Amino acid sequence: MQSTMEDFDSEDCGVQDVGPQICGLVVQILETMAALLVRVRQKLLEMAILICVILLVFWVSLFLYGSFYYSFMPTANFITPVHFFYRTDCPSPHHSMCSFLVANVSLLKNGKHQVMTYGQPYQISLELEMPESPANQELGMFLVKMTPYSKAGQTVDASSRSAMLHYRSSLLQALGTVVFSPMLLTGASEQKQSVIVELYSEFKDDSYKPSIGAIIEIHSQHIQIYRAHLYIFAHFTGIRYLLYHFPLISALTGVLSNFTFLSLIIVLSFLQFNLSRRTTLGKAVMQQEENNEPDDLSDQSEPQDEDKATAHFLDPPTITENIDTMECNSAEMEESIPDMGVDESDSDFRELAEDEPICEPRDGEMILRHRHLSQGMLQSTDDIDKTYYRVGICSSC
Repeated sequence: MQSTMEDFDSEDCGVQDVGPQICGLVVQILETMAALLVRVRQKLLEMAILICVILLVFWVSLFLYGSFYYSFMPTANFITPVHFFYRTDCPSPHHSMCSFLVANVSLLKNGKHQVMTYGQPYQISLELEMPESPANQELGMFLVKMTPYSKAGQTVDASSRSAMLHYRSSLLQALGTVVFSPMLLTGASEQKQSVIVELYSEFKDDSYKPSIGAIIEIHSQHIQIYRAHLYIFAHFTGIRYLLYHFPLISALTGVLSNFTFLSLIIVLSFLQFNLSRRTTLGKAVMQQEENNEPDDLSDQSEPQDEDKATAHFLDPPTITENIDTMECNSAEMEESIPDMGVDESDSDFRELAEDEPICEPRDGEMILRHRHLSQGMLQSTDDIDKTYYRVGICSSC
């Protein structure tokens, strides 16, 4: 029966020993999970901030490239219809036209913005759609003149070019009429020619007198025209040539260049901020160390005082006096000893200590250090330390 009770007690002790370990393990797991969640949250926040910064830098790079393209690239081409007019109040009844065909063309986009940029060369051409009528075939050569003018009405430049219909013999005209007769009958095709007159090969606008319009004249009173258009094409060179003819590659290069430049600026600014912060912290630490130097000197002087006090307490009269005091108060010291749950009837726990009580000087009081625990108590209680100190105050008899 006694062995059964001992086994039961040992099992209880084992359960009690496992319980704290499990609790400690659970607490450790919870602390690890909490630290992991905090770290994951911090990483997610850093990733979100990084993504936002990258998107912001990308949109800024795109905006900078678009602004550069809009401001640097001039109008590539400009097409406008030309409407001719002439005078009909002729004094002679034999002529229905009293003047040459004249047209006033505006060189402003939407009536506000200039079409041509300063210093950029442009090719200006006039396209005339003329019927293959006997009047135009008998007309021969005719003269086309263009005179750009400024806002103040001043003439900027003048250009004159000659033109005529392409020659086609009567046999070729007859064969063409027979072959294209179905299309001619349905109206899908017409007997006409497009005559392109190049007025300027490289026209550069004057920055002091920008052109806002032009007067176009055709020096012929018998010419017949279906319609006319004015074409303005820009001759790009260098970077403008690459931007116009390779827009996708130029856009990728420009945006990536801006992105790299802005990223480099941000990284350098961040490093500069960290460097200045570390420098400030270092200066603060050095200043604090300098301020603590006098305190260290005073701390060095304090041990000397303590040594003197220790020597004073260790004088022979004082030690003798302390021993007497300890002998007088032995009964009080025994009462201050906790029984530690040990039965007084048990012979194993009645062993006395081999070490005698000793009074030591500490800060003006005498601290009593007691004996070792008995061997039986050490075997029954594993959680208690092998050396147990009891503290009392030594007083005189």
